[in-house]
Amino acid sequence: MIGILRAAVLGFVLLSVVYWLVSVYSRSVRREKLEKKFDAGGIEGDREAYIEAGMQAYNKSLRRRLIWLVYIIPAVGVSATVYFVNYQ
Repeated sequence: MIGILRAAVLGFVLLSVVYWLVSVYSRSVRREKLEKKFDAGGIEGDREAYIEAGMQAYNKSLRRRLIWLVYIIPAVGVSATVYFVNYQ
């Protein structure tokens, strides 16, 4: 029983690291896209305010919420594997 708990904690820690890396990467890509769009021209106003407004919109976007699948998909996969191996 302790082995299963230890594996679950290790899995959670590893998935947390993966989530953090994917989240940082996604934010970086979005910020870069906003910077390039502003630098291309045609947008009036302050550059930093434009990028900050775009990042605020990103925080409410579906893409940011989909990153939570980093936790959900492996948990469902392991659960399904345990079920099919033990109960079929």
